[in-house]
Amino acid sequence: MSAIFKNFLTAISAFVILLIVFSFKTSDRTIVVSKDGKGDFKTIQEAVNSVENNTKNRTKIIIKPGTYREKITVDPAKSPITLIGENAENTILVYGDHASKQNAEGKNIGTTGSSSIFIFSDDFSAKNITFQNDAGPVGQAVAVLTTGDRIAFENCKFLGFQDTLYTKGAQDNPDKTKISRNYFKNCYIEGTTDYIFGAGTAVFENCTVYSKKNASYVTAASTIEGNEFGYVFINCNLTGDADANSVYLGRPWRPFAKTVYINCAIDSTIKPEGWHNWSKPDAEKTTFYAEYNSKGSGANAEKRVSWSHQLTKEQSKKYTAKNILSGKDNWNYKKAAQ
Repeated sequence: MSAIFKNFLTAISAFVILLIVFSFKTSDRTIVVSKDGKGDFKTIQEAVNSVENNTKNRTKIIIKPGTYREKITVDPAKSPITLIGENAENTILVYGDHASKQNAEGKNIGTTGSSSIFIFSDDFSAKNITFQNDAGPVGQAVAVLTTGDRIAFENCKFLGFQDTLYTKGAQDNPDKTKISRNYFKNCYIEGTTDYIFGAGTAVFENCTVYSKKNASYVTAASTIEGNEFGYVFINCNLTGDADANSVYLGRPWRPFAKTVYINCAIDSTIKPEGWHNWSKPDAEKTTFYAEYNSKGSGANAEKRVSWSHQLTKEQSKKYTAKNILSGKDNWNYKKAAQ
């Protein structure tokens, strides 16, 4: 092989490598939302609409500090999106719809329609943002609704009253095999009634779960029959300003509800019996409500309802974020929340 041909091959190889490197560097897109017009867009929805459909490339949407009052929809076809705020205290996405509000046809929009943000796409993540429904104590008023898979939130706040966080998953989907995994890290969720609810699988790790005044139920899982995991709270802090002994850990929206608390601090707002059957005695046979190593003034295992479970150390070992969320595709949930 001549020296000239070798040099030619070397040059071609270098060019190809540069093209590959360049393509990797430019595959992800970053856009900026700012209310003052100094970004690429003034609203979150405009930024979301600009995201390309059906690609694997991730779009990072940097949200400058401010309160963004808008109802947001992330369509199922949208490519991976990450919303990034400066911090949850000064980056607020809020709207004020509620279930009994009427649409243009004079019909109630319902619980699902009340959400401030709808996340229908897969591979959505958010960091350092407050999501809020500020309709007040007027019934069901959702702040965030998710149906997609591989959804992650880190250092986010979810503010509302009844039905604050709706991990809907396959709740109304004819295809009950659809997977919807959600991961919440270092988040704050507040509300009054069923303020964490739905059919999706969700892990809450190192989160604060805050029962507001007049609260009644923390969770209302509607886990799909046959799913191994519903809601799992790991190293979370359950607290609030509700009256002592006034709030249940959960009740079953659907018969196969699953909710488990692992190594959680539970204060006196939680009722000694812990769990409610939603006046459906048969649900006691199909639900799975459990705790392991709960601590605090609201963690009296001896007073829990007889149909709930206190896990052994060995039984608790399967309740790790990795085991629950990794799945067949080996989802890197830790990276997703960064």
